[in-house]
Amino acid sequence: MSIVDPRSGAPLTAPQDPSPSSQEAVPGDEQLIIDVDRSNIQQVLEVSMQVPVLLDCWAPWCQPCKTLMPILEKLTREYRGAFLLAKLNIEENQEIAAQLGVRSVPDVKLISQGGLVDHFQGALPEKEIREWLSRYFPAPEDAPASPEEQAAEALAQGDAATARTLYEQLVQQNPEHHPYQVELARALVAEGRSQEALDLLDNLPPEERDAAPARGVRASVEFREEAPGDDELAALAARDDSEARYKRALRQVADGNYEDGLEGLLGVMRQDRGYGDDAARKTLLRVFDALGADHPLTVTYRRKLFTLLY
Repeated sequence: MSIVDPRSGAPLTAPQDPSPSSQEAVPGDEQLIIDVDRSNIQQVLEVSMQVPVLLDCWAPWCQPCKTLMPILEKLTREYRGAFLLAKLNIEENQEIAAQLGVRSVPDVKLISQGGLVDHFQGALPEKEIREWLSRYFPAPEDAPASPEEQAAEALAQGDAATARTLYEQLVQQNPEHHPYQVELARALVAEGRSQEALDLLDNLPPEERDAAPARGVRASVEFREEAPGDDELAALAARDDSEARYKRALRQVADGNYEDGLEGLLGVMRQDRGYGDDAARKTLLRVFDALGADHPLTVTYRRKLFTLLY
């Protein structure tokens, strides 16, 4: 597997032998993950002439480092030799850290052919690290879904309890990554634990608390309070009047099925603009606010609303 420069597309290392025998051999940890110090740093740089090296600069007192390292080790095994993981304890190797320009940890550097290709700082979530690696390495064909992907899929499939458990783990591992807390709140709402979700959102920093994702979760709580329950929805099934269509659309929005809900609200406007003191239009605007101005559905349906009105 070769690494390429994302700017030019030119290979930075020679491709590895694609023969079946080389593909079947899976290196062990002792070959893929090494500790770096003064005794072997030069060898690591020499190795980078053939195989890219991911240099993880860490310190024993750094809690984010302890969160990040298992993720890097997991991904190194998953990529099966596309790169090596070298771990540098900056407390024990301050001179090397200074030469590398390490000012804070964790600091992860991608080295190829003896030179720095790219780096990132901080304990990024696994999903973001995968995206960063994808700039340089093709993802393994049998790569498992990331915890973020597993949680989102569980929520999409209606398994709110599994999604909540996964997001709780992600929040514990990445307490400063506030989007996980928003998604945890979303899962709590889906479980019917709306007050817990609102309490979680209230404790976010103001810029996160008032941003579109958090507003969307709050709106879903409000829509759930307003939307018909299962019994009422069943009673409306045979009706096709404005009230029935509006309430069905409201329930779709409350369930997170935004596109069908928005289409249903537009349908009410087309056939009965005055229903409920212009309730459909007002609800459309609330959904736009919940989704955020840049959300693709907001852009599409705001245009449709403008066309309908004018």
